[in-house]
Amino acid sequence: MKANYFRYDLNFKRPSGTSRGILTTKETWFITLESEGNKGIGECGILRSLSIDDRPDYEGKLAWLCDNIHLDEAEIRAALKAFPSIVFGWEQALRSLRSDDMFTLFPSAFTQGEQSININGLIWMGEEAFMAEQIAAKLDQGFDCIKMKIGAIDFDKEVKLLKGIRERFPADTIELRVDANGAFSPEEALQKLEILSKLDLHSIEQPIKAGQGEAMAALCKNTPLPIALDEELIGVFDKADRLELLENIRPQYIILKPSLIGGYADTTQWIDLAGEVNAGWWITSALESNIGLNAIAQYTFMQHNPMPQGLGTGGLYTNNVKAPLKVEKGHLHYESQQPWDLSTLGLTDF
Repeated sequence: MKANYFRYDLNFKRPSGTSRGILTTKETWFITLESEGNKGIGECGILRSLSIDDRPDYEGKLAWLCDNIHLDEAEIRAALKAFPSIVFGWEQALRSLRSDDMFTLFPSAFTQGEQSININGLIWMGEEAFMAEQIAAKLDQGFDCIKMKIGAIDFDKEVKLLKGIRERFPADTIELRVDANGAFSPEEALQKLEILSKLDLHSIEQPIKAGQGEAMAALCKNTPLPIALDEELIGVFDKADRLELLENIRPQYIILKPSLIGGYADTTQWIDLAGEVNAGWWITSALESNIGLNAIAQYTFMQHNPMPQGLGTGGLYTNNVKAPLKVEKGHLHYESQQPWDLSTLGLTDF
């Protein structure tokens, strides 16, 4: 088997606001495999400043993987334990190599174009007018679940925006989720959750920064609004530690980003552990290109979770891979008759 890797920078159509600043580009890495005439591709979707594997030796570890691709899969997984995005890219590439068409990683009614995945519409951080503009667009596009990132502008203005949606659309019409990305202090969090709970929200992601286990556990115990852990899961590698985290904090939900937590195998383990503590879950992409989004979406469909998933990031970039993924009326579809085109990656003969 022959393996290679390369970097690719995705360009946002418009600057996108996150808790880590304004993004104009997104670095990503691809692994390609070739064996006996078959080819495979996978995306290592690192998020600088957030991924646990944002380390100086990241590219060196990619080179190590390509040099040692012949090793037993258990050996590779053990060696890459601290590099979850590389593990996920490698898992994708292997499934791609073994598939009939390089892109059907989990054959299903989704990949056959017969069923779709319910997804949320994502509202990026920004000035009040920009956020209001995005909300109106998502509602016009037929989304019945909207996720709004908060913590970037004045809290009262964000509450006003949410109230505006609620006045037009009751909870049984539009589901509202918010993601604080750790914006609240432990001291103010409960008071702000009380205010937000009056708006019939579905949940809030990561109200306080990760790593404050006791404070988060107290919040989850006393919250008037369901709490979902997100960043809290990053960097927790061992099964026993994962279960301990969930048992201690007792969240209402967990958010699973395969690129940040270790790919398919680790996502499945988190799902199983969530069941042990009666926590709900859903899966989201983490700004991958359509290669990674496709890999996440196909796996997600196989989990048969009816909740809206966070898979609406495919239209963010000017130089994304052309793919048969399409968002329509709040659902992600796989248009099986449409072709893939890797030429934007420089893989015209791949």
